[in-house]
Amino acid sequence: MFKYRIPDILRFVYPKAVWRCSSHERCIYLTFDDGCVPEVTPKVLEILENERIKATFFCVGENVEKYPLLFEELRARGHQVGNHTYNHLKGIKVSFDDYLANVEKADRLIGSPLFRPPYGRITPVQMKALRDRYGYKIILWDLITNDFNKNLSPSEIMRNIKRYTRNGSIVVFHDSVKAAKNMLAVLPEAIKWWKEEGYEFRTL
Repeated sequence: MFKYRIPDILRFVYPKAVWRCSSHERCIYLTFDDGCVPEVTPKVLEILENERIKATFFCVGENVEKYPLLFEELRARGHQVGNHTYNHLKGIKVSFDDYLANVEKADRLIGSPLFRPPYGRITPVQMKALRDRYGYKIILWDLITNDFNKNLSPSEIMRNIKRYTRNGSIVVFHDSVKAAKNMLAVLPEAIKWWKEEGYEFRTL
């Protein structure tokens, strides 16, 4: 996993993926990976509702299948959704055909043109097929919070958010059980800081 910001060399390798938007505008794009799960996602929705913020949730198809009402609530509240494969697959570890079949299985449940590869790990051939054959917009990130890392404290995560946020950053949190403790502690503080710094929140 890349630490906070993906190296520029990989942005060059995958030039048609979206890493950052609106670099000349004071805005960020808040995203959440790995949901939706009843232990965590409703708490995120409550925070976003209170702050009047819309975000993009890259959902794992298996979770959507288990919790369809929660997935529908995401959309009913005006948030965007994206495909994060059916089983949270690491593209470089599975065959071309198996990966695409897994994405298709998730798409039957999620139905979004947005795709984010789990771990950010995907081969150029897989990416090209998803983009050209299936019409996906491949979304990566400019800043990953590493909220899932139990060796990091909320204060360390917040410090790195302040260090790496910039105009147009696509920011990744995780609405997963693994990340919940850090994410739920950091998210309200990060939103407060972004607002104080004059950032506008947008969806992809």
